[in-house]
Amino acid sequence: MSDFFDSEIVRESLQDINDLQTELYSQLGDFSSLSSKDRVEHIEKLTELLEKQKLMYTRLSLSDDDEAKKLKEQLEQSVMVMGFPPGTSIQVLFDGMQSTINHLKKKC
Repeated sequence: MSDFFDSEIVRESLQDINDLQTELYSQLGDFSSLSSKDRVEHIEKLTELLEKQKLMYTRLSLSDDDEAKKLKEQLEQSVMVMGFPPGTSIQVLFDGMQSTINHLKKKC
């Protein structure tokens, strides 16, 4: 394992991201049938997930660790898999996610 991923803070952050993603994805198809209270809670979790993802990306960007650099590159390439043109900043993806969250908040 690399120095970056040896960090307890990094490991805990990645585990938090994974746990939130798993929880949110399991509820994805149910959003329209959720109560108003549950929708607000779901949106709060989406917001928390996005903030954790942004923070992790920043950590990856600041690291000199080779494994961290590889993961950062993989994340940047995932933007293209989502249909964005090559060279598109991951910030565009983050901004789109934030816009979606804001739209959901208005509907609740």
